[in-house]
Amino acid sequence: MIHRYVLHNDAICDAADLTLSPGQVGLLAGWGVFTTMRVADGVLFAFERHWARMKRDATAMHVPLPEDSESVRRKLVELVEANGAFNCTLRLVVVRNGGGMWAGPSNGREGDVIALTATSKEWGEGAKLAYQENGRHAACPFAGTKILSWAMNLTWLESAQWRGFDEVILLNERGEVAECTSANIFIANGNEVWTPPLTSGCLPGITRELLLSDARAAGINVSAKAFAPADLEAADEVFITSTTRELLPVLQVEGKRVGRCDNARRALAAVFREYVRNYVAERREALARG
Repeated sequence: MIHRYVLHNDAICDAADLTLSPGQVGLLAGWGVFTTMRVADGVLFAFERHWARMKRDATAMHVPLPEDSESVRRKLVELVEANGAFNCTLRLVVVRNGGGMWAGPSNGREGDVIALTATSKEWGEGAKLAYQENGRHAACPFAGTKILSWAMNLTWLESAQWRGFDEVILLNERGEVAECTSANIFIANGNEVWTPPLTSGCLPGITRELLLSDARAAGINVSAKAFAPADLEAADEVFITSTTRELLPVLQVEGKRVGRCDNARRALAAVFREYVRNYVAERREALARG
């Protein structure tokens, strides 16, 4: 459920009062970038990483991004406080306002910054996945960018949910596993853990990035490697990751039970939760010092 107040550029306003214009071409064409963040005890978790990815994607898509990330962060904190949503999910969007034949009168800005918060979803004990062939085009120059043109993902997800599944594994043009519609995917055999490389066409998720870099568990090797559905189905463990899911086990794929244990995921999940706790504690301590 989306909360009452939203951020629109520099103002916190009631969502019912938000005024947007058809002349904002990004609203009609999905021309914009976004990210989804976790808010923990009032702290925007991994904000710097989210902003760095948005900046990279905005450059690729010619979307005007505010130059001062700190001013944006402060406005997002104001939004969290206005909604009293100190533990929630936050969506930050930048919409392009000009370009293309349908551009027209808007508010005079090159782009609009919009943010909203919502209650975090409960994902349950695990996920049941389906396959979607040619769901990612790894050779596309925009593969891996997180853009507002999200309708294909939503359609695939809805179709899978009608069939009783929770998420969709998107395969690329080579038949390799790329990612899910809103999550990265991992497999494990013993203490070796793999996730598809960026060359698979997957989005560089923040949780994925942390598991490959900072949130490392002793004795467990996490790396990027291409793999096929057969490798996934034969793996000891399968799990998906995202900002709101953290590390969620996969129970079934197309009705077939997968995974024989949960050792590597549990170890990585414990380290990841500790990383989040330390990050939040450090930011709160810094704020207390002024």
